[in-house]
This record gives sequence, C-alpha cells and structure tokens, in this order.
Amino acid sequence: MPKFAANLTMMFNEVDFLDRFAAAAKAGFRGVEYLFPYPYDKHQLKERLEQYKLTQVLHNLPAGDWGKGERGIACHPDRVAEFQEGVGKAIDYAKTLGCQQVNCLAGIAPQGVAPEKVRQTFIDNLKFAAAELKKAGIKLLIEPINTIDIPGFYLNRTQQALDIIKEVGSDNLFLQYDIYHMQIMEGDLARTMEKNLRLIAHIQLADNPGRHEPGTGEINYPFLFSHLDRIGYAGWIGCEYKPAATTEAGLGWYAPFRPAA
Repeated sequence: MPKFAANLTMMFNEVDFLDRFAAAAKAGFRGVEYLFPYPYDKHQLKERLEQYKLTQVLHNLPAGDWGKGERGIACHPDRVAEFQEGVGKAIDYAKTLGCQQVNCLAGIAPQGVAPEKVRQTFIDNLKFAAAELKKAGIKLLIEPINTIDIPGFYLNRTQQALDIIKEVGSDNLFLQYDIYHMQIMEGDLARTMEKNLRLIAHIQLADNPGRHEPGTGEINYPFLFSHLDRIGYAGWIGCEYKPAATTEAGLGWYAPFRPAA
C-alpha cells in the first residue's frame, strides 16, 4: 500500500505553518515534506516531528529568493558559490531533522547564457552536491517541472533528467517524479515510472488541471496507486497539491490509505 506524506507548504494552510504538523498527524499522515525548512529554527522543527511522531521525508536545497520569483539556482553560472553554501546548509538541516533525501531545483534558465554553459553548470553543481550529501548519508534528487506553472524552468522532462543523472555519474543522484508535472509535459505516467523505478527515489502528486487533490481532475489515481504497488515502489508519495476547498474537506481520497491508529 502506498505511504503518503503531507506537503505542509500546500496543505493545511488553514493554520500557521508550525501548527500544520499537528494537523497532518491528526489527519493520519505519518510523513511530511515542505519546500524549505530554512525560515525556521531546525530544533523547533525537530520538536514538532518528534512530538507528532512524523518522518521528515523531503525538503529542497536553498533555491534563491523565492519571494522574488527565483525557483532554484543550480543552473546559474554566477551563483555557484551560493549553491555550494546552500548544500552545506541543507545538510545541516537534514541531519537535524532526520531527512534522508533532499531535492535540487534546477531553476529558471538564465537569459543570455549559452545553453551548453547552463547545462554544464547544472551538472557540475550536481556532482558537488551528490558527493557532499553522500558523505552525510543523504540522497540527492532532481525534479523535472512543467513550463506552464514555471515558464523557462530548465529541467522539464523525464528523459532530460535521466540524461543528466547519467552524465553526472554519481550513485547518489536520483529522480523525483512528480505525476502532476509530468502529466502536463509528457503523459505516459505508468510506463515511465515502471521503466525508471530503479532511479525514482520519491514521487509527488496532484491532479490536473488545477493542481488539486486526487479525484478532481483527469489523472486516474486509483489505477496509478495500484500500479505503484504492483511494480514494487517502496518510497513515499508526497501530496504536493492545493486543496480545492479546505484540506480536511478534500481528504476523502486518502481514507482507504490512512494508517490504523
């Protein structure tokens, strides 16, 4: 049976962020993820995880100035020192939180930079990050993201990510497969996940259109959940969706998977 992690950046927005840990646990989630832990004291976050018996499943590397529209800096040649500093910060937080994997957002491709330089910068940064994270026992993930939600995002298709993983050549670099993003960019969800299962360390979901909870759009989630069981996916599935109404009102899809008390 799939195991689901509540994404606290998007879910339970009815309460303040630090209160979302309690809300997620009350709703039956055993794991949580969110975009960035860095605005909060790491020990305060650890206390929430321990208090509510939650696993920190995932967070991202620092990704630049999110409020100003930056969506990652890993492909920016002029931000390498900042990227490397962010890797150290991510390791520090992940070790405190017991988080065993972090995601690297490639970022929006910088204007006026040759495509080959953008690609090489991304690859070099991933080589550095994968090696540093491996020393700490933490997996590095990369995630293709659709170019409708984030126009110009550098990494946007599964095969592109797989080619980059191969070129980096690290045994500590994996694919984060977001069903919502890949439905928009390429479809063929079940076959792609089965074909690349060995490299998929984390899956995320939302329905399309709208990026709401499963059952609100075109994606056949009951089939996909059964499919993931059949092919032996053992990782977490992050619920990175925007509830159509309140979070609680939209959790009907989760009822068959909610762990027993």
